[in-house]
Amino acid sequence: MKKSNKRPSTKVVSGTVWTDNQNWTVVEGKLKPAPGRPSKTERLFLYVGEKLPFGCLNDVWCKISNDHGDPEGIYLAHDSMGAARYGGRGRIFNRLYSHQRKYPKELLYFSFYVIRSKNHERELETAILRAAGPQMILNKRKVRSDISTGNITDYEPGTLFFARQQRRGKRAKPKH
Repeated sequence: MKKSNKRPSTKVVSGTVWTDNQNWTVVEGKLKPAPGRPSKTERLFLYVGEKLPFGCLNDVWCKISNDHGDPEGIYLAHDSMGAARYGGRGRIFNRLYSHQRKYPKELLYFSFYVIRSKNHERELETAILRAAGPQMILNKRKVRSDISTGNITDYEPGTLFFARQQRRGKRAKPKH
């Protein structure tokens, strides 16, 4: 496999959003493209936050809502080991608040992805939830623990796909 010579983006931290005075500090910032990378490249996400402690939920929400109102996107709630246990899409912070109130001992961290264009929000949600698989014990709608496939219509119309199907009709009788 050929190794890429491209340098990743650089983190530029602009300030502290929240601290718990013990272990965690949450900062905000922007990714600056590496030299030589096109600056006009369109990015997929407007905001990203991964495995943040639930204690900072209100502070992060206030920072984002000052610029963009009540954002919608994809969210995940994680347990103490960092495994995603619930996820979905919609009004991110309202949904995370309700899940954290319902499962305060199970859910300790959250992740969110505010997507610039809502056109592919549903498809991203489906891909993330299916990749998480059976560990998503709190959300069974788009996740299966067996080898059955999900519903292909969860993706946007016009998507080209490949799907596994069982053969129908009379089955051959086993020979004794």
